[in-house]
Amino acid sequence: MRALITGASGAVGTGLQHYLESQGDTVVTWNRRQTPIDDYAAMEAFVRAEKPEVLFHLATASTPTGRENESWLVNYEWTSELAWICRVLGVRFVFTSSIMVFTDFAKGPFTPESKPDAAEGYGYEKRRAEERVMEQNPNAVVARIGWQIGEDTNSRHMVGFFETQMQKEGQINASTRWYPACSFITDTADTLVKLADGTPGLYLVDSNTRWTFCEIAVALNERHGNRWKILPNEDFVFDQRMIDERVAIPSLKTHVPTLP
Repeated sequence: MRALITGASGAVGTGLQHYLESQGDTVVTWNRRQTPIDDYAAMEAFVRAEKPEVLFHLATASTPTGRENESWLVNYEWTSELAWICRVLGVRFVFTSSIMVFTDFAKGPFTPESKPDAAEGYGYEKRRAEERVMEQNPNAVVARIGWQIGEDTNSRHMVGFFETQMQKEGQINASTRWYPACSFITDTADTLVKLADGTPGLYLVDSNTRWTFCEIAVALNERHGNRWKILPNEDFVFDQRMIDERVAIPSLKTHVPTLP
């Protein structure tokens, strides 16, 4: 398979690229400096030239350049254009959205039928992008993902967050009443590839079936040599889990057997 990835330098993008290449697939990455995301003709020409079978759109505005309305451009407008380009060229399109389409006031756990309620910021942009993708390309796959878990302590996933918090605060405050949507990057990558070959539509990708943030933090701490100080609290109360019986993703306990 020949795949084109946007956001390949991010946690999920890096994991997806490694996964695809390990399977013998060819991966092309999108360089925004070479192919501007606000130039439709350039974007279509690039996709035409590369001839991917599938485009995984993972990019976000995680590294701002100071452009006006940059977040909206990256999260919504670019997504809309890519969905249409893939429709025109017959390329499978997989767009990763986020659990953040739901606010802290929404009632989880969530299913594909749950109505997103984010009214501003990143979650709102992702919510609107989901809607736009399906308008532009009914054959697309939209995959909502949660907080990612990897092994590198220097990255922007959960383990990296723990490491940063320890350096800044000397402790990690972990709610015993928060059930976060989360999955290991390797499982997310495998799931995205499988979804690319499946039926178009909205899917929820989450490995957390029943564990609190505190339980996950304690188990990951054991996995990484008890290097962090975990302090349980009840400061954040939210069931963020996503349930989608169509998505076969391994449970967190597969990787972290010390979870209760």
